[in-house]
Amino acid sequence: MKKVFFAALMMVSLLLTGCGSDKPAEAPKAPEKATIGVITHLNASEEKYNDVMSKLEKSYRPSKASLTSNYKYHDTLKDMVLALDAGKVDMISTYQCVADYLLRENDKLEIHKGERVLSDNFCLAVRDGDKILLNELNKAIKSMFSDGKLAELSKAYIIDVKDNAALKPVTIEQIPDAETIKIAVTGDLPPLDLVLADGTPSGFSTAVLAEISKRIGKNVELVQIDSAARAAALTSKQVDVVFWVSIPKDNTLIPVDIDKPVGIAISEPYYTDSIVHVALKK
Repeated sequence: MKKVFFAALMMVSLLLTGCGSDKPAEAPKAPEKATIGVITHLNASEEKYNDVMSKLEKSYRPSKASLTSNYKYHDTLKDMVLALDAGKVDMISTYQCVADYLLRENDKLEIHKGERVLSDNFCLAVRDGDKILLNELNKAIKSMFSDGKLAELSKAYIIDVKDNAALKPVTIEQIPDAETIKIAVTGDLPPLDLVLADGTPSGFSTAVLAEISKRIGKNVELVQIDSAARAAALTSKQVDVVFWVSIPKDNTLIPVDIDKPVGIAISEPYYTDSIVHVALKK
């Protein structure tokens, strides 16, 4: 009986301490704000992209999120990294393979995983009317998937890379008397889309395009452009193909055409990667 009484007394004491304390309850902390750099998307303004991401965050974050994000567009990876170094952005949004590449270059950087992991597929892009070329590219990509060639190249030029200096250009052999198609690369997604300091395309993109060239029987000429100019390069016929546009793997979360303007057709995906944030170490 005494044990029950003392237990009840302790409970009342605790309740009174909580309710009768003169110390006011702490106000909830305001969410921290983070400015995040991201490569310019082809079919969404910066304002539209922020609206999409805000709705996405609200759909899975608690009502009192600890972080609110403001995304800032950059036309190139170089501009984005310079903004991070200068403190103009708090972190940059990129892909796991790019983050790994950047960390091998700079030990002052670290990766921040998102609260929900999003992934994008990477596809070639052509003008909407180039059906024959698109079919040829799709056939090549599908065959490279089925015979394991894409997995082999992904492993050699992205997944197993430990030293960025080991990423060398792959020679794209010329086919006598064959048609030549111009393909745009950006250098803004190394090692997936890598251009060396001397302007030479290198690594995964050259390996994949060398193989595609053989399989479709066409010569390939590589043209370097800024990421933000991918659509313009296609529609102006400066190039026939763009090496990458990103398509959300789960288009119930992000609009499927966020990086695909009207007038552009996309191939089967040849690579998939998750999105991460990179920041300076504290």
